[in-house]
Amino acid sequence: QVQLVESGGGLVQPGGSLRLSCTASSSGFSFDYMGWYRQAPGKQRELVAIIYRIGMTRYANSVKGRFTISRENAKNTVYLQMNNLKPEDTADYYCNYFSSAEGDYWGQGTQVTVSS
Repeated sequence: QVQLVESGGGLVQPGGSLRLSCTASSSGFSFDYMGWYRQAPGKQRELVAIIYRIGMTRYANSVKGRFTISRENAKNTVYLQMNNLKPEDTADYYCNYFSSAEGDYWGQGTQVTVSS
């Protein structure tokens, strides 16, 4: 069983920045990819960014140029650096971990609120 612990959410003004962190308890290095999803009230969950262990990434069009996903493989940790935040970025952000050997897991969510 894999457990994901998220941190870094909070309240920020438009144009500000936050960095989210997600650490997986897995003792192995078998994850295929980790990513961040978000869900705003009244909307479906959407993919924000994904990173493969080798380092390849992809982003939702709405965050390209503003968000950066990165990872430290030895720590099973993934980060999401969010710059130039907008009110429409307000959502609960969830870390996702997928491994063909271990399965598909989700973090508890961390709230990001962008408001004046």
